[in-house]
Amino acid sequence: MPDPTALLLIDVIDSFFREGMPNYYPDAPLVLPALRRLLEAARASGALIVHGAERHRPGLNDHEWQKLPLHHFEGAEDAAVVPGFEMRGEREILLPKRRYSAFFATDLALLLHEQGIRRVVVAGVKTNVCVRATVQDAFAHGFAPIVPREATNSNRPHLAAASLEDIDRYFGRVVPLDDAVAALA
Repeated sequence: MPDPTALLLIDVIDSFFREGMPNYYPDAPLVLPALRRLLEAARASGALIVHGAERHRPGLNDHEWQKLPLHHFEGAEDAAVVPGFEMRGEREILLPKRRYSAFFATDLALLLHEQGIRRVVVAGVKTNVCVRATVQDAFAHGFAPIVPREATNSNRPHLAAASLEDIDRYFGRVVPLDDAVAALA
């Protein structure tokens, strides 16, 4: 019997995917068809779907501002979920995150453990930052991470490639999209 699997969508928000937004880069939208396919497979099977989305609090200092410009405030246009990826039903949740990893300072590990999840498919942007941090923390929390190669990218392709190599070697498996879809079925 296959391990119970959840889909973790990382930062599928307008900031990265809509031209003119603060974190947009031209290759980001190339992953949307693969992300849609994963989302459809997870919805069809009834898998738990977690939409990890970076959110910061307006008017309050955030440690991230030491490295990055202000972005993704709660309720702001750049923090909106990409159209077509809105939550549907009880098996989909929005998980606000204030750091790169969807696990850091959130209840994601608790939620997944309580649902009996053993394996996570992690997809979204950017491979070398939020996806990698989430995969590394998933592994540290005892989950088996799977990253579909076609469902993640970065504006720094050489760092994305290095991150995928490290993920496959140390933290989980990097697989073709079809294998990740099958894991969610």
